[in-house]
Amino acid sequence: MNDFTRQQFISENVLFRFLISPNHRIFRHLLLIVFIGIVLYKSAAVIDNPMAVFVYFIALFYVNMYVLVPKLLFRNRNIAYGLSVLGILIVVAVCGHFFNPFNNENGVNIPLFSFLTVLLLAASASIKLFQKGMMDKQLIYELKQSKTYAELEQLKNQINPHFLFNMLNNANVLTKKDPDKASQVLMKLSDLLRYQLYDSARDKVLLTSDIHFLEDFLNLEKVRRDSFDFLISKEGDLSGVQIPPLLFIPFVENAVKHNNDAGKSSYVNLYFDVRNDELFFKCVNSKPMLKPVNNTGGLGLANVKRRLELLFPATHRLNIDDDSDRYCVTLTIKL
Repeated sequence: MNDFTRQQFISENVLFRFLISPNHRIFRHLLLIVFIGIVLYKSAAVIDNPMAVFVYFIALFYVNMYVLVPKLLFRNRNIAYGLSVLGILIVVAVCGHFFNPFNNENGVNIPLFSFLTVLLLAASASIKLFQKGMMDKQLIYELKQSKTYAELEQLKNQINPHFLFNMLNNANVLTKKDPDKASQVLMKLSDLLRYQLYDSARDKVLLTSDIHFLEDFLNLEKVRRDSFDFLISKEGDLSGVQIPPLLFIPFVENAVKHNNDAGKSSYVNLYFDVRNDELFFKCVNSKPMLKPVNNTGGLGLANVKRRLELLFPATHRLNIDDDSDRYCVTLTIKL
């Protein structure tokens, strides 16, 4: 669920909290009793026994709200509920002839009393249905939030071991060819893991920290490959900007993985630009003259696409251009 939907729900929750929250139940009941009492007090001129009518209205209101609606209407027993309402109206009509609540000057007014009965039943049923609808909405919202959080954590946990596996494999190769470079790789790898274990555990990290992480990653690749170069360009005001952790590494990792070329030098160029409350990211990498046999996209790239859909469902644009000599990813995020 995006930020707009979350804020909209919170706003609605504040607006209707008085009618829903159990903490305000006593105040709601007191308000109802006072309201019915005031109405009957104003009608004392036509009601001979206002106390009896008051007791009847209160009993009718609460029996419908806590017995008939939950046990019949909420269980889709609509016919039984309708028959119950009809039975109440018949009892009201019959009893009205023997116990006239109105004074003798106005006579018996069964239609008016039946109308007030139906009005009270409709009001109490509407309040109960409204409360149930809002509670169901809140439950659905919480379930969606829980599902989204669990899915995001699962995707992030999938990215980390995938990246770690690649770098340990690189270090293993270098231990046989160049032990000194292997030592450098392991040292830099420890810095990367420190970032992943501590900083990336938070919901948001500084953009500058994530860029530094990418720089360490590309420096590792440069140590491993002599014919590799990279560029990181930063424009706009990047200070203080926060993003979800490890958002760009799958793109960069994918670029490094698929641009290794023994015949010519390869490159990965990254561009970051923050302006007008938007973050623009571009990753451009060279492509080898001979395509590798295994040219799968990798797990990390698919995961980050899913993370973007969950984190920025309506506020991101992702474009991928696959040309003959280069691969370009552009991502725009509304901050």
